[in-house]
Amino acid sequence: MTAVRKLVSFRLPPLPTIGEVIKLYKLRAEKQLSQNFLLDMRLTDKIVRQAGSLRDAHVCEVGPGPGGLTRSILSAGAADLLVVEKDTRFIPGLELLSEAAPGKLRIVHGDILTYRLDKGFPRKIIKAWEDDPPDLHIIGNLPFSVSTPLIIRWLENISNKSGPFAYGRTRLTLTFQKEVAERLTASTGSRQRSRLSVMAQYLCTVRNCFTIPGRAFLPKPKVDVGVVHFTPLAQPQIQQPFKLVEKVVRNAFQFRKKYCRKGIEMLFPEAERLKLAEELLREADIDPTLLPTKLTIANFRALSDSYARMCAENPWLLTYDFREERRLKNLGRKMVMPPTDTLAGTPASTKR
Repeated sequence: MTAVRKLVSFRLPPLPTIGEVIKLYKLRAEKQLSQNFLLDMRLTDKIVRQAGSLRDAHVCEVGPGPGGLTRSILSAGAADLLVVEKDTRFIPGLELLSEAAPGKLRIVHGDILTYRLDKGFPRKIIKAWEDDPPDLHIIGNLPFSVSTPLIIRWLENISNKSGPFAYGRTRLTLTFQKEVAERLTASTGSRQRSRLSVMAQYLCTVRNCFTIPGRAFLPKPKVDVGVVHFTPLAQPQIQQPFKLVEKVVRNAFQFRKKYCRKGIEMLFPEAERLKLAEELLREADIDPTLLPTKLTIANFRALSDSYARMCAENPWLLTYDFREERRLKNLGRKMVMPPTDTLAGTPASTKR
């Protein structure tokens, strides 16, 4: 006798379409909030598939809006879906969806930038960092205005194993402007290679999944949208504090069409700039005439390690900002810094 296999996937009851929900609650996308609605459920289903299997998974959706992506997540079999929505106008439509999926959808009216995701899920799902990722996913069709600052914050959380990464190597599936998606996944030497490329790739495996044409959204944005998947690495490729790495990478890329030496020099005060930049590049074995886009993750690891050593000997270097020195100079004031000999590693008081 052939066994009958039962389908255990969750099926939502008949509901108004997303377009009808928008009309029912008189919703409209706010331009100042960079809101764009995705109405095609085939596309929301495709976004969700990039996350992998969601059967019985815990999921956080960022900015669900009228709930199109939310429906796809529930239909994929998520057991526990937490949605964080800042805009009050969308709450009634989400409550309607919650009633259709009893016990599966939790709604938080709040800002994802301040919400404590490390408190949002049961501790039983925690996995050791070296183990496989936990059964927890973050998925979101992000407003353009928040996408870059949010991913930078989450990358820092990955580095610190905090926030949503207190549960382990939580995976992310997120939308960005196509240009940002290309930067996040750009390889060494490519035109799109940027600070964002290095910061994401030293901490994660990053995959540009597919592009959604702007015409699929309401209202239609001026740009297309890329879907990007992130899986945190068990071992980051650079073993230094996030803020130190970010400072090195940011300075290197601020003059992206010039030799990397130019940006690296700005890590140091004007009086010792050339000398210390030369020391850093020599110790890290970096060709000073390389363009920033040509620097590999291994190059940035060597630069970060050497810069960390210099900061350990001169702790104030880590907080030095060339813009502040320039601002004070324009005001006719001088930045207070340790004696020159201290920079070279020899305290001025001991010099003969």
